[in-house]
Amino acid sequence: MKKRNLLIGVLLVCFGFLILSPKVRAEADKTYDQLKLFIDVMSIIQDNYVEERNGKELIVGALKGMVKTLDPFSQFMEPDDYKELKTETEGQFGGLGIRISIKNEWLTVVTPLPRTPAYRLGILPDDKIIKIENESTLGITVNDAVKKLRGMPGTKVKISIAREGVVEPIDYTITREIIKIETIKSKMLTDNIGYIQLSEFNSNSYRDMSKALEDLSKAGMGSLILDLRNNPGGLLDIAVSICELFVGDDKLVVYTQGRKQESRREYRAIGKALYGKLPMIVLVNRGSASASEIVSGSMQDLKRALIMGTTTFGKGSVQTVLPLPDGNALRLTTAKYYTASGRTIHRDEKTGKGGVMPDIIIDVPKEIESKLYAQSEEIYNLKRSTDNAKKNEERVSDTVLERAIDILKARTLINSLKEE
Repeated sequence: MKKRNLLIGVLLVCFGFLILSPKVRAEADKTYDQLKLFIDVMSIIQDNYVEERNGKELIVGALKGMVKTLDPFSQFMEPDDYKELKTETEGQFGGLGIRISIKNEWLTVVTPLPRTPAYRLGILPDDKIIKIENESTLGITVNDAVKKLRGMPGTKVKISIAREGVVEPIDYTITREIIKIETIKSKMLTDNIGYIQLSEFNSNSYRDMSKALEDLSKAGMGSLILDLRNNPGGLLDIAVSICELFVGDDKLVVYTQGRKQESRREYRAIGKALYGKLPMIVLVNRGSASASEIVSGSMQDLKRALIMGTTTFGKGSVQTVLPLPDGNALRLTTAKYYTASGRTIHRDEKTGKGGVMPDIIIDVPKEIESKLYAQSEEIYNLKRSTDNAKKNEERVSDTVLERAIDILKARTLINSLKEE
C-alpha cells in the first residue's frame, strides 16, 4: 500500500507538469518514465532481494548515488554527516590533520595541516589513501572516510598510502590528536624581508594577517614572502579581504559564476590597500587549494605579486550547504571561481588541466618534500650555527623559499644602485 501511495504521489506531481508548455510537458514525460523506473526497481528489490531492505534505506542510498555522479565535492548528508560538517567548521576535532578529496574514485590527500600527526610523519599532497584499517578505500565517500579517520584523541588508525614514484604502498599507524587549526606564522627572514605562512582562511585569518603585517612593518619589513603552500582554502570573503591588504581601487579580485548568467557575483578590492606597494612573492604548491588559489591567481592576474612553486591543486568550485527536512542536508556545487582575468582554476578531471601555474616553477621532488614536512615548522629556520651543525646536516633545504629570498635581495640591491 505504501508503495502504491508513493506512486500515486509521483503521478500527481507529474500530472501537474502536464498543464505547462509542450516543451516542459515533454521533459515531464521523460521525468515520469525515469521516476517510474526508479519505483519499479525499488519495489523489485524490496520484494526479491535476499535480505530485507526498508524503503528509507533504499531512497537514501539512491540520493547519495545521484549526488555522487555530479562531482567529488557535492554530497547528500544524513543528520550525522551534517553534524560532522559542523564539527569541522568549529576548527577543533580529533583526527590526523589532513584535508582529503576524491580523485578518480580514490581517497586523496589535498594537504596535511602544519603541526599535526600527518604533517610530522611526512604525508604529502596527492598521496592516495588506498586502505584504512586494511579495508580498501576505492569508491569511498569523503564523509565515510572522515568517520573512519577521526576518533578519540590518543587512539590509533592504520592507513596505507600509494605515492607517485614509490613502488610499494607505505603503511602508517597514526595516533589521533586534537586538531587545532593555527592560521598564521610570521617572522623576519632577513633585516628587511618579512615572512608570513598562512595555513587556512578562517574567520580569524584577516585579523591575524593584519596584525602580522603591522608587527613585521615595525620590525623593518621592506618586502614580503607570503607562503600559501599546503593551504587548503577556507572562506571566500576572508580571501578577498586579505587581497584588499595588497590591492585596492575597486579592482576585481575574483567572481563566481553559476549555470545561470544572472548568478554572477563579483568581489572587488574596496578602498586603498594598506600594503599596496609592498614588493612580495607568493609561494604555492600542489597542496594549495580553493581560497589560496583565489589569492595567488588574482595577485598573478593583477601583476601584484610574483608566484613561485608548483602548480596548485585546482579546486575552484563553490559549495552551498542546503538544509533539508529531518536534519538532512545537501552540499551542492553551485558555481565556479574565476580570477580577475576570467580564468577558472578548477581542474578538469578528464584533461588534468587546472590550478594556478606559478610564474617561476620549482618542482620539489617528493622525497625532499616529505623531509621538509617532517622538519615541520623548523624547515623555515634558515639560520645555521656551529652548535647545531650536525643537526643541520640532516636537514634538507627549502629551495623554493631560498630562491624567493634571493630574488627579493637582488631586487633590493638593484633599487639601491638606482638610487645612487
